[in-house]
Amino acid sequence: MTINCKGNLIDLSKPKVMGILNVTPDSFYDGGRFSSDSIVLNQVEKMLKEGATFIDVGGQTTKPTADLITAEEELLRVIPVVESVLKNFPETLLSIDTFYAKVAEESIKSGAAIINDVSAGNIDSEMLPTVAKLQVPYIMMHMRGTPQTMQKLTTYDDLVKEVLFYFSEKISTARTLGINDIIFDPGFGFAKTTEQNFELFSKLELFQMFELPILVGVSRKSMIYKTLETTPQNALNGTTVLNTLALSKGANILRVHDVKEAVECVKLLNKFN
Repeated sequence: MTINCKGNLIDLSKPKVMGILNVTPDSFYDGGRFSSDSIVLNQVEKMLKEGATFIDVGGQTTKPTADLITAEEELLRVIPVVESVLKNFPETLLSIDTFYAKVAEESIKSGAAIINDVSAGNIDSEMLPTVAKLQVPYIMMHMRGTPQTMQKLTTYDDLVKEVLFYFSEKISTARTLGINDIIFDPGFGFAKTTEQNFELFSKLELFQMFELPILVGVSRKSMIYKTLETTPQNALNGTTVLNTLALSKGANILRVHDVKEAVECVKLLNKFN
């Protein structure tokens, strides 16, 4: 199971870790922390040394209370980071967390390797054709509505069945357009209640039916800290528990704030394979 990143085949049969780099002032956990070039580069260096295969750069928060920013504003946040990171760490495989086709295209032109779209093309109709033209790996996530409306869209007749059907349609569309490397993300925390998140998580192994890489992103999310009656800042242990379970259920990529701990999960679980 491989994806082609800038001409290099990345083997995902052994799980990999994606480090989160939010260059936003309002992310739910680390908003505003990486506001200068030197701080960004120090964080990237730290995550790479700890074993991250990918760095996921986000210029727009997707938490429910956030206001939508324009593609132009997002580009002003993201492109300087892409250029700076690749100037200092040229081999870095950057993923760009965006639902704007324009941001996707400009980021790839600047040297990024992967597009990570929480809307799977639903917010910007040009996203899928753009990714097909760029011929880069595409991470598609399950979400209803937008980050601003998703909390009101949590009614399902059969959650797992509907998410599976969503991906079957999205994968078919992407394949028809010519997108070769597809990764999918069940979208924990997006248009799902805490109970629904755990229901979906419990059936995660069913998603192996697509024979495509699965990305799991539960790092410090509310399904963890609300269940444990704590805060995102104190949710690392809970994150590690769920990351371990995700790996045991077939996850190929862990998207995390804390790379060292996730890499340790991967190393230990690999001993059982």
